[in-house]
Amino acid sequence: MNIIFYHPTFDAKPWIDGITKRLPQANVRVWNAADDEPADYALVWRPPHAMLAPRTQLKGIFALGAGVDAILTQEARQPGTLPAGVLLIRLEDTGMALQMQEYALASVLRYFRRMDEYQLFQQQKQWRPLAPHSRSDFTVGILGAGVLGSSVAQTLTGMKFTVRSWSRSAKSQEGVQSFFGDDQLEAFATGCKVLINLLPNTPRTAGILDHQLFTYLHHNAYLINLGRGGHLVEGDLLRALDSGQIAAATLDVFVEEPLPAMHPFWTHPRVSITPHVAADTLPEEAMDSIVNNILAIEAGREPAGRVDLARGY
Repeated sequence: MNIIFYHPTFDAKPWIDGITKRLPQANVRVWNAADDEPADYALVWRPPHAMLAPRTQLKGIFALGAGVDAILTQEARQPGTLPAGVLLIRLEDTGMALQMQEYALASVLRYFRRMDEYQLFQQQKQWRPLAPHSRSDFTVGILGAGVLGSSVAQTLTGMKFTVRSWSRSAKSQEGVQSFFGDDQLEAFATGCKVLINLLPNTPRTAGILDHQLFTYLHHNAYLINLGRGGHLVEGDLLRALDSGQIAAATLDVFVEEPLPAMHPFWTHPRVSITPHVAADTLPEEAMDSIVNNILAIEAGREPAGRVDLARGY
């Protein structure tokens, strides 16, 4: 069994050693531009066109992250990057769900307990106790009801928040009011005090965080974007912050990363920034998942996390 590995930033050695330890029968190697040797599986992130396009004999391509936009957007720029008929498989959880729960809960509680406002008061040397928010008026809406979205929803319902979710297709989760499809987006967003985005990045979800959606929210709502930068219309957010429709925003992802030094988000007093760290790929958990899926494919079973290319996730 031959496995090729490519990631523009990861150190390849721990991955090669880890996969080899789990699959001693495998020959795992780093792909380079001159590599035209046989391969059965590919482990990739932002793969060059030449890596995958000619490899029609691959049994599976594994994305080294929860989303697959870093692979599919390559294909959008250069058609044919993904060889026809080859399975594309994403990491479904592998420790990311817990990280997203932690990040989302910390952000929601920060706004619920008004810690963001107290931080501003501290900078201004103001001693100003504020009336606390009420849970009855603090509905949290989550865009995305997949593995990550549903895990965040479960955590927030456990903290007694009223939680809604919205997805492209119908979903059901205990304790969560579920909405789906374009026709129900307005009903989902209307009255939400906090909006958390955990949607996959597809052509249909690009720019979904825009002026129109913001107008549906509770006045002085909070935005937490943990999906992708392309979901957000940045100018619309800045205008919504200036008008008070959005009270504050926590942003972990951006259209351009790293965020340019002159970007207005850096200095806006009501924008909090983290450098795309809400949920990192955990190598040990990811390798366990990948190897289990390889063994499933070899045994003729369906792997977990198979991507529907038509939907983009």
